[in-house]
Amino acid sequence: MKSFPLITAHTGCMDTPTNSLLSIETGISYGADIIEDDIHVTRDGILVLSHDDTVRLENGTESRISGMTFNELRDGVSTLIPTLEQALELVRNAGKIMNLDLKTDLCIAPVSDLVERLGLHDQVFLTGCEYESARKAQEHNPRLFKLLNADVRIFKTLSYTDAIRKTCDHARSAGCLGLNMPYQLVQPPLLEIAADYSLPVYIWTVNEEGQIKRFAEMGVRSITTKNVAAAARVKREVTGIGL
Repeated sequence: MKSFPLITAHTGCMDTPTNSLLSIETGISYGADIIEDDIHVTRDGILVLSHDDTVRLENGTESRISGMTFNELRDGVSTLIPTLEQALELVRNAGKIMNLDLKTDLCIAPVSDLVERLGLHDQVFLTGCEYESARKAQEHNPRLFKLLNADVRIFKTLSYTDAIRKTCDHARSAGCLGLNMPYQLVQPPLLEIAADYSLPVYIWTVNEEGQIKRFAEMGVRSITTKNVAAAARVKREVTGIGL
């Protein structure tokens, strides 16, 4: 039986609202292995699902999540913003894994505390971490599984292979256990060099069925997609499972 990369459901998958509980439930129902969401934190330390720190309030003004308490946020917006704890309950109950895309280093400590409290080290990993952020996460809690987000600027200033090696060196130095790469940067040499460092490659965001199949054949560890149905379909074709 052929293997297939882990399917990561990008937040807002299958045309659902981004950073919503419905997006999580939909990703799970379509067969995703991993659920990705964006994480911010309120002034009083409550982690919430949101891509942006700025939110529009019902009174027409804008405010920063990081400058509001959770109660102020909850009472000020018209659309409910889920907490990370709510999301993790869904993911844990489904036996899935959650990719926490940290949008600010302010999230590192409260994420660590929440994961420790819920005992979810095996069902959570961090992304959104370039080198310095990854180092901070490593120093705060080495038990947190994290991927290094590649610094695309390196790939513009160095040769492709040198950029890969520098990225892998950074990942090792920061205690990361894999690379999180935009698919546009992923070619076979990257997979080969990363394998020499024992660093699996996770890629984002691939929505077209043909590209999903191509990267699966290339041997990446995970494919992040909004089109979970297409990824699940390719998986069935490749592995024969569910046919």
